[in-house]
Amino acid sequence: MNAQALRLLLESRFLGIVGLSPDPHKDSHKVGAYLQAQGYHIVPIYPKTDTPILGQAVYATLKEAQAAQPLDGVIVFRKSAAIMPLAQEFLTLTPLPKFFWMQLGITNAQAQELLQAHGVAVVQDHCALVEHHKAQG
Repeated sequence: MNAQALRLLLESRFLGIVGLSPDPHKDSHKVGAYLQAQGYHIVPIYPKTDTPILGQAVYATLKEAQAAQPLDGVIVFRKSAAIMPLAQEFLTLTPLPKFFWMQLGITNAQAQELLQAHGVAVVQDHCALVEHHKAQG
């Protein structure tokens, strides 16, 4: 677990959540709802709908989300194979969010290397809900 990324998560207010499903039974929705209940402003990134998720406007891409609301960090619910293009898009954002968090079961060493080379804190294969909850004691 990347302690720096966890600290950045705890200090953040605006979180982009890539793959935040409108389905309340999906893990992404549960994590988004939990973080929202903890006081975070969540920014859903889900290209399959433009209907609000958890009461928030939905964006098709990271770039669109960042243009609407500068993000402190990004939490990702996508398959490992989809991570590299997402990491490349992430690096085009201005200002650059501080961390890139890949949820449980998601890893991509090449993307991690690329992001870290640009000073971005990276987490792989950890659940933001679980880590946040543990950090809160």
